[in-house]
Amino acid sequence: MEKILDIIEAIAHEKNISRESAIEAFKEALVNTAKRLTSETSAFDVKIDEDTKTYSVNKVITVVPDDDERLMAEVGREPNIKKVPSDAYIPLSEAKEFDESLEVGDQLTEEFVLEDYGRTASANLFKELEYHIQRRIEQDLFEKYKEKVGTVMLGTVNRVDAEDNTHVEIGELKGIMSQRNRIKGEKFKRGDTLRALLRYVSVDPQHGLFLELTRTSPKFLEALMANEVPEIADGVVEIVNAARIPGERAKIALKTEQMNVDPIGAAVGVKGVRINAVSHELNGENIDCIEYSPIPEIYITRALSPAITQSIKVDKDEKKATINITGDQKAKAIGKSGINIRLASMLTGYTIELNEVEGVTERQPENAGQTEVEKTTDTSALEDLFK
Repeated sequence: MEKILDIIEAIAHEKNISRESAIEAFKEALVNTAKRLTSETSAFDVKIDEDTKTYSVNKVITVVPDDDERLMAEVGREPNIKKVPSDAYIPLSEAKEFDESLEVGDQLTEEFVLEDYGRTASANLFKELEYHIQRRIEQDLFEKYKEKVGTVMLGTVNRVDAEDNTHVEIGELKGIMSQRNRIKGEKFKRGDTLRALLRYVSVDPQHGLFLELTRTSPKFLEALMANEVPEIADGVVEIVNAARIPGERAKIALKTEQMNVDPIGAAVGVKGVRINAVSHELNGENIDCIEYSPIPEIYITRALSPAITQSIKVDKDEKKATINITGDQKAKAIGKSGINIRLASMLTGYTIELNEVEGVTERQPENAGQTEVEKTTDTSALEDLFK
């Protein structure tokens, strides 16, 4: 076992984990192996000599009062847990039989030589080391992808199982997108490349460490907008909130602190190129961009677009808005199957009630109220200027 650190460092390099993680895994493997060969209740301490690149294992026994609860240890698993005398502690009265100078808190150490246990020890150590190295690899991957939660991931579809879950290969891990996290009407087959939002990183007895993916979350829409619109990515334009009925329609509220920037124009792009790219990624989902306002009455009115409202009354405490609207605008406010009013409510956080009033609301043409000015060739009014 000479130069054991050289072996551990080689493993760390091969498995792409840090040297420190590999050494910690080795220490845990040594302790667990020693316990397997002696007793589960024993305590061991591992020391690494950086100069000689060797290790030593010591069994540690701590002196405790005669009535200390730690003298009895629980072993086994529920419901078969039982208490047995612990090898990690010794009562003070018994310790003084060996040495009168011992006091509570003192520790007795005894060297544990793994080689004395032959091939059994080597086989157990190999299994333990393999297990703990794998745990370190999974932990590093978990931390790596945990930092990416909420970002868009690109992967390749590996298969679609009987429950219609889409399995995706993403880097070193596999991602799983359940049917409820897939946009209605989407179909994927093996070899397809897809983009989805990393919802969370999870460990499951069946799948192991895996990534939960979604294409239905409003956060996915926000992430796609940030990828397509530089002003959003740079923070010039801010997404306040987004609401979606996946695959059908979405509303997104935008704002900016810079007077010379049009948040809606930036999001839509020239001839709609930016918003259309996002819509295409979302299976043709229609996306309405509105400008956010801190005034609830204005914000809610804009959220109900394209409907034109007559008046609005807001109860901020109950988060409720009552809107008067003419009959010709009511259908627009509600939308097909109630989709427009639902999205407006989701976007603003207000419960919206419509109150139909008499009258007809029509949009005025841009040149309304303007009459053509009759051209004249009479310049007599200017003659006084040249006298």
